[in-house]
Parts: sequence; structure tokens; C-alpha cells
Amino acid sequence: MKRKIRTPYFEIGTKNYIYGDKILEYAKAADAAAEKYDIDVLFITTPIEIRRVVENTKHLIVLAPYMDTLRPGRGMADILPEALKAAGAEGVVVNHCEKPMSLPQIKKTIDRARELDMLVFACADTIAEAKAIAELHPDIINPEPSELIGGTGAGVSSMSYVAESIRTIKAIYSDILVEQAAGITSGEQVYRFIMAGSEAAGAASGIMNAADPLAMIDEMIAATRRAKDDLAAGKTL
Repeated sequence: MKRKIRTPYFEIGTKNYIYGDKILEYAKAADAAAEKYDIDVLFITTPIEIRRVVENTKHLIVLAPYMDTLRPGRGMADILPEALKAAGAEGVVVNHCEKPMSLPQIKKTIDRARELDMLVFACADTIAEAKAIAELHPDIINPEPSELIGGTGAGVSSMSYVAESIRTIKAIYSDILVEQAAGITSGEQVYRFIMAGSEAAGAASGIMNAADPLAMIDEMIAATRRAKDDLAAGKTL
């Protein structure tokens, strides 16, 4: 059965900024922070390292960055969904701007993920694309403008964009979790996005390019905890 993610949660993407033992080092830091702050943490990393991360952590929800839709058998070099599941991946990302997919391909991937009871973390570049993908009912949508992704220095999504994206997605399926992650580089930004209504925040380059990535992991997950506590206390921005 798919794990029910507690909100607000935090998401970390390693992309290809790090590899090998460094991935495990960051995963262990995230695992420690997840336990310390009692926050669910999604950890998205290369398929090559999924099994090692899963076997050496206790609290992370590990997702694959992509998968193909083939079935066991032929398909040299394709990423087999069953193999990801067997390695310990609890879900998969679809349509990241660095690995874009057509809407029919997104649907096929979501259908395959459902067969295996895997979480689906969908990315969308625009409100219109988020609306179209929401109709396919993934578990999570991260509506992030492409120009803000990857440490471009273009800033973060505006609070009006955050509000509109949440409203649009929730109007289609209220149970889809909506995350904001584009351009986040500090714990304070994590805090503000969650206080503005986002059910999660996340970072890739904001952590990987930080002066002290391990300290930044702790800072951002701590900010998620602070926002959760402040929301429970009825505080607002």
C-alpha cells in the first residue's frame, strides 16, 4: 500500500549534482533531520543509488526521477518500473523540465505506477499544464516555472502564483498534494511557501550548491517543522 505522506513535507532532489558515496552522505543527513524534526522527507535520486539509500536510511520516502513504461522482458537500457519498485523506490517523478514528457506519456507512466502502487510526483511548467496533469490524478503536483529551476538566480515563484496553482489543482482533485520548490535557496523561503498554503517545499540546486549542503538540509527541514507548528498554532504570515 502506498505510504500516506504527512504534510507539510520536504523534498530533496539530488539530480546529477552528486553521485556515489556523496549521495549516501546526503541521504543520511536528510534521514537524521527527518527523524529529528519528525517531518516526512522525499528523497529523489538516481536509480543507480536507490537501493543503497533505502537500505541505509529509515525515514526517507525515496522516489525515482523517471521510469519507462515497458514490462519485464526486452528493452535494453530502459528503466523498468518493476526494477525500481524492487530496489525500494516508493514512487516516481514524471515530467520534470529536465526530462519533459508528453501528456499521453505522463498518463501511461501514471497508469504503470498505479499498477505497482507507487506514488506519482508530477511536475508542471505552467498553471495550464498543472490543470491538465491534475486531471490524471497524480499524488503530488509541483507547479514550478522552468525558468526558476536549476539555480538560475531568477528568484522564486510569487505568492500569487502559489495561491493560483493550489486553487487550480485542488478544484480538480482536492487530495492532490501541491508542492512549491522552484528557486528555493533558504529555510526562510521554505517557511514562507508553506505558510502561504503550499503543502510542501523542496530543493535541489538550493541544497547542492549551498556553501554547506548538509547544514542546508537541516535548515530547510527545520523550517518545514517550524511552519507546521506555526500553522497548528493558527499563525499567519
